[in-house]
Amino acid sequence: MNTDIGKVGMNVNGRARVAAGRPGDGTMDASTSDSKRTLIRRGMSQRQPRRVLCATMTAVAVVLCAGPGAAQNAPPPWERTETRADCDDFELLRTPFFGETHIHTGYSADAVINGTTSDPRDAYDFATGGIVPTTPANPQTTLQLRRPLDFSIVTDHAEYLGETSICTTPGHPQYDAPECVEMRSEIGNPFASPLDSQSFLTFFVPSAVPATPRFDFCGVDDAECLAQTSLVWQDTIDASEEYYDRTATCGFTTFIGYEWTGNTNFNNLHRNVIFRNENVPALPTTYFEQPTAEGLWGALNTECFDGIAGCDVIAVPHNSNISGGKIFLLTDDAGDPIDASDARTRADLEPLVEIFQHKATSECHPLFSTNDELCGFEITNQGSQLPSSTPLELNYTRNVMREGLAQQEALGVNPFLFGHIAATDGHIGTAGATLEDNYPGHVGSFDDTPTQRLIDYSLFHNGANPGGLGVVWSEENSRDGLFSAMRRREAYATSGTRPIVRFFAGEYDEDLCQSTDLAGQAYRSGVPMGGEVGPMNKGAGPTFVVSAQRDPGADGYPGTQLQRIQIIKGWIDDLGETHEKVFEVAGDPDNGATVDETTCVKSGTGFDSLCASWQDPEFDPTQRSFYYARVVENPSCRYTAYDCIAASVNCADPGTIPEGYELCCDAEVVKTVQERAWTSSIWYQPDHPAKFKSKIALKGNSKDSYKLVAVFDRMPAAIAPATRALTISVTDDDAIFSAEIPAGAMTEKKPGAVYVLSDSTGAIGGIKKAVIKITPKGSGKISLKTVKLDLPNADLVDHFIRTRIKSEEFQIDHWRLWEAKGKSLAPRN
Repeated sequence: MNTDIGKVGMNVNGRARVAAGRPGDGTMDASTSDSKRTLIRRGMSQRQPRRVLCATMTAVAVVLCAGPGAAQNAPPPWERTETRADCDDFELLRTPFFGETHIHTGYSADAVINGTTSDPRDAYDFATGGIVPTTPANPQTTLQLRRPLDFSIVTDHAEYLGETSICTTPGHPQYDAPECVEMRSEIGNPFASPLDSQSFLTFFVPSAVPATPRFDFCGVDDAECLAQTSLVWQDTIDASEEYYDRTATCGFTTFIGYEWTGNTNFNNLHRNVIFRNENVPALPTTYFEQPTAEGLWGALNTECFDGIAGCDVIAVPHNSNISGGKIFLLTDDAGDPIDASDARTRADLEPLVEIFQHKATSECHPLFSTNDELCGFEITNQGSQLPSSTPLELNYTRNVMREGLAQQEALGVNPFLFGHIAATDGHIGTAGATLEDNYPGHVGSFDDTPTQRLIDYSLFHNGANPGGLGVVWSEENSRDGLFSAMRRREAYATSGTRPIVRFFAGEYDEDLCQSTDLAGQAYRSGVPMGGEVGPMNKGAGPTFVVSAQRDPGADGYPGTQLQRIQIIKGWIDDLGETHEKVFEVAGDPDNGATVDETTCVKSGTGFDSLCASWQDPEFDPTQRSFYYARVVENPSCRYTAYDCIAASVNCADPGTIPEGYELCCDAEVVKTVQERAWTSSIWYQPDHPAKFKSKIALKGNSKDSYKLVAVFDRMPAAIAPATRALTISVTDDDAIFSAEIPAGAMTEKKPGAVYVLSDSTGAIGGIKKAVIKITPKGSGKISLKTVKLDLPNADLVDHFIRTRIKSEEFQIDHWRLWEAKGKSLAPRN
């Protein structure tokens, strides 16, 4: 166990209590005694004695303990969409899993041109600790992760899967097609830029011009290429299945996925498509069939949700920083402004956005966030200087989330309700290779030597870096667990290191950082990153709790201490203008920590862990807003410094500078970095419940019941029972209760103010009585109780339950950790 290195209380830009030491939250071991779960409903499971145990992260000796009240001998209700053993390690209060959500192999056309020969099995082998050549051209030099990943997803470009395979398969009838001959003639050539490669342009330009046909060698109706695509796609599926650990060990998780690679007018519109399980379409959707994001979403709805039983999917936009402001459009394909239905489709299908990868960061830019000194981190100006009718502020996720607040005010739905994740976008199959001191490049022959990496590429590599990692908080390392976490946005991004970060908002005691049950209390009385909260704390707003523990590193390679934690706020004012502000909440930005870029020796002090409880001193309960945390490490060496040191460059002695290393002595080549993590946001919604009471009573023999009381300081305008249906649903993955009150079904007891449904038979969804009250000041209340009925999917054990209040496209999700008491389940208010 770590020793407590001291605690200090402080106030920084608001009411904050900060613990500099070991945060009392995280994970603990709550494993089952049998790898096959025995889910015993209605409280018959036997609880094991409470043990304060600590789960060791992947090759990490650091722990974060969950605290009392979390352990139980079996998983709580858990939706299995696949056949697999239950995980021995199941943590109710969730564990952080580190992974790669964006990696390419030799199945991608651009990777092949760069000399990559790996396949998905090689990428998964590397992710689990296997050894690969450092670059395709240097098989004698090898690379291995110091710490394997917990999960990975191979996302080869869907476009040209078949064509690339045809061009690299001797004996195929179309092997000697002109495009194939051109490709093979350039494989592995050390071009200074991808645009110098004619074969790269041959395979790239068609994805920039809608309605461009496939190559002639694909044959009638593209049959040749589609047939070969089917074979490659099946092999991608097979590789994912082979490396997925379905045993109770749950050591490594894979997902099936691909990248949809739209580049209309040379703007990056890419999405990584990730499926929940093995139920996937027969072919991936490509830019050739669907040249717009809207078309992709429609295809996923048709081919996955509606077309295949058990199919579930999300799409993750990436590199909005080079999208020309067009990856987050505010219009539909017809050029009309998006409506509430469009906004809901996007929010549901794209719950995460890739904020960081080897082609720079997409968080913010100094041009648009002038008061944030850290917005100059790993940026590229590609896409920020192109003529466009779309504001280029929408290249950056912070500005996009601000726009989402404005859209929600106008439409009633936020289309940009997304969380953050990061990846490498590597093209040599090295999933999770993010270390600065051992960076082999990510693009193959374009950057596989130090001199290539030092070049300031005019198009692709301003701000180039080793890429980042995605982290999700899940009960277990399984597809269902991780995918559910991604969908609810309980995820964060790192610039490549592995700090452990938690972020909550709710009604908390100011000393929660000192609690041994931080996570338990935080989940019971609030929401984690990715969640939404309403008015609370008597109008003072939510209390935010953020804790972070430094990346401990690997044996012989210690991680870097933390410098500070910031909370970034975005909000919309009463005039409809959006704003942002950065608050320092923990640590010390002026700690004097530094690193010698000629030796990479670090100096100065930092923190092994930080924790802060903070309230917004400028909070206005009427203003919609979002908050996310940014955790910043002390300075360390960038890969550029390591490459120059390895070449023994001494800028004071020109004779020591080898050819190609001149940029080592260019002051504009940055050689230090402050690695960081970005949590997903928590949204404050004035029209979410200010008070919420609910209870499920389980008496058996069809005598169960459910009741709800939701009190609103600002009644959602979408709640209009005379003209709109209202749906109340309760789920814990399984559907526990759901009822729809049709439009006009409630009796209007007081015009526009009181609506009542009363029926002792429960003919409408089992509802005995439902009441909606709306006051002249705009506040209100929704209450509901059922007749006696059977709720077979309700499980009498502490677990997470979601209550959804929905009216057409508008919906409110209330997530809490419900507690079992006697024969009932209920959340804290």
